[in-house]
Amino acid sequence: MVGAHPSGGYILDELTVGMTAEKTVEMTEQRIQQFADASDDFNPVHMDEAFASKTAYRGRIAHGLLSASFGSAVVGTMLPGAGAIYLSQTLSFERPVRIGDQVTARVTVAAVDMESARVTLKTEGYIGDQFIMGGEAIVRVPRRRRPAKG
Repeated sequence: MVGAHPSGGYILDELTVGMTAEKTVEMTEQRIQQFADASDDFNPVHMDEAFASKTAYRGRIAHGLLSASFGSAVVGTMLPGAGAIYLSQTLSFERPVRIGDQVTARVTVAAVDMESARVTLKTEGYIGDQFIMGGEAIVRVPRRRRPAKG
């Protein structure tokens, strides 16, 4: 398990297959409301307990992309970190996330392409040891750090 790089981000030469970072975030009412406001997705399965209780989920669930965004936080702040640019992301959702759940987003380096400066990342989400989502991201990573402005 790696932490955030002291510089804010790993460069291409510092990345190796198997490097892993994770972040755990609590799903809260406030996060769901803020995501709905930002995305304009007010689907009642996320926002209205009376409606959601009559669905197959038997209650409100968080937006899938809100849960997936925790993986984006790992990519942008930890592994690879500052300077990484998302190029693509696949996602598969296996279980719902509810208010109060502790979601752990885990990112693992699956492949490094030195020629294109692209890194393939395995992205996963868990509640405890239960797998809730997974996918693959491709990100572009800087080849070198920019010198500090002085």
